Amino acid sequence: MKFNKRLILSFVAPCMILISASGLIFRNNSRKIFYLPIGLMGIVIILERGISRQLDRKNILKKIKSYQQVK
Repeated sequence: MKFNKRLILSFVAPCMILISASGLIFRNNSRKIFYLPIGLMGIVIILERGISRQLDRKNILKKIKSYQQVK
């Protein structure tokens, strides 16, 4: 069975956030700081996807409008 790499990678960022949250909740106070970078990277990955998708949609809409004005 062939797996789609994008499907697998789409679960990485939420898993990173869940690992970070569980580490912050259940670990001792001296080890909690090690889970912050994992959670921050997960959040950054999700935000970057959203922002890039939004910018791509705007660019496509501009191209469509420019072709409509030519006719």
